Amino acid sequence: MTSSAAEPGYDLAVLGAGPAGLAAAVRAATAGARVVLIDAGAHPGGQYWRHRGPADSGALHHDWRTFQALRDSLPGRVEHLARHTVWQVGRYEHGLEIHTVHEGSAHRGSSDAAHRRGAYEGTVRDNTVRRGTTCDEPAREGTLCGDATPDHPTGHTERCLRVSALVVATGAYDRQLPFPGWTLPGVYTAGGVQSLLKGHGVLAGRRIAVAGTGPFLLAVAAGLAESGAEVAGVFEAGHPAGFARFPGALAVNAAKLAEGAGFLATMARHRIPYYSRTTVLAAHGKGELSGITTARLTPRGKLVPGSESEVDCDTLAVGYGFTPQLEIPLQLGCETRLDEDGSLIAVADHRQRSTGDRVYLAGEVCGVAGAAASVVEGHLAGIAAVEDVLGIAPDPRELRGLLRQRRARHSFARAMHRTFPVPPGWTDRLTPATVVCRCEEIDAATIAAAATELGATDPRAVKLYARPGMGLCQGRVCGYATSCLTAARENRTPTAEELRSLAARPIASPVTLGMLAQRDCSPDE
Repeated sequence: MTSSAAEPGYDLAVLGAGPAGLAAAVRAATAGARVVLIDAGAHPGGQYWRHRGPADSGALHHDWRTFQALRDSLPGRVEHLARHTVWQVGRYEHGLEIHTVHEGSAHRGSSDAAHRRGAYEGTVRDNTVRRGTTCDEPAREGTLCGDATPDHPTGHTERCLRVSALVVATGAYDRQLPFPGWTLPGVYTAGGVQSLLKGHGVLAGRRIAVAGTGPFLLAVAAGLAESGAEVAGVFEAGHPAGFARFPGALAVNAAKLAEGAGFLATMARHRIPYYSRTTVLAAHGKGELSGITTARLTPRGKLVPGSESEVDCDTLAVGYGFTPQLEIPLQLGCETRLDEDGSLIAVADHRQRSTGDRVYLAGEVCGVAGAAASVVEGHLAGIAAVEDVLGIAPDPRELRGLLRQRRARHSFARAMHRTFPVPPGWTDRLTPATVVCRCEEIDAATIAAAATELGATDPRAVKLYARPGMGLCQGRVCGYATSCLTAARENRTPTAEELRSLAARPIASPVTLGMLAQRDCSPDE
């Protein structure tokens, strides 16, 4: 490992090169700010615009032209630090200090932090993988096809940057709910399956079931079908008819309706069945996934007796929404609250200012509302930062237009969260042996015993007594489930404080003890 001294100062650092981060960086740089864009990925775009490099045609993406315009605006305006993981941000007397680790020639197959932290589970098994069309090279266990084969990092370089202001646009990762069999190879998060497809052109399996809740499932199913997979069905725990309760939100979001209609048309063309109010009870297989058991749900989330059904599949893509990535806002003391979907989000005002001085939030860290909302919020955050740091006032007419778009996008997000909530009663369907914490192999019975035998009354105490969340992922995978299981004993849902207790991490991303011991990062004034 090598270390460098402090970098020259910047007016603004943007963390995350997804839709929100790109928009914020380009907006601020265009106004004259000195901007550094920091991202763990090898290419800009984040999870939404994940792609295989400059030659990617964008065939699997929406709003690709928006991405191209933002990406092409970076050179000469924004310093882009790719493959840099931010592990800590703190304050000093004149601004903020950002500590990053550059991973050298990082893994091509898993270059982003979300993959390294377990944003998808499972391996590519001994089948023929496809990259849009059929790839004749059979994949070996744990390998990817073609350019997806990982390299090994050559070293780590620590960098320490001092900036006047910060935009946090670190996005979100798949929210996971445990169920019997979810640790079998072949069970992935929905986002992980899509990342493999977009980033590497790899299908996770031959016959894939898509389950969970929310319109993201439609995008995943449509992309898989268009790329050659057989989709066994989409199993939606909610019901899209719930959108009818929000006519105003639908009226001002015609583009979202058109996008959804496009996904449904693709599914119809490929004859993909869609099952509403249906959930996955269990995954089955000897050594790897071979099928799932599904069941119907009542409108109140109760199981319909006798509705169980068996579905043959070699892959399951499951997703119950997303968890905002809040390590950096929490390190900086930003206030948080519960969103409509019960997830913990950082508080931002209508101009994307957080409760921390010169810390701005954009995208899913302040609520999952979709890529279009993230772009709008990125522009607003960049404008606010430039105004506060450089004293450049925004154009009033343009600002009003962006704020109007923000209200419209968030009205749709509220409707979406209320239509597709986390299905109630899922905690009652776990068996005592169901693994909740994958890293430490802690099952539901052990978590229950922490309360009944050791007196734990909150998820933080459960973590201390039973160790869920103490493994490599540091609770990113199991924290929400642990909080829900603990709260369910009192017939309630987790509070913001309970979720915050498992989301706060002094070190935002895993770093080696050797790096911490050898670090020499003393920024100059």
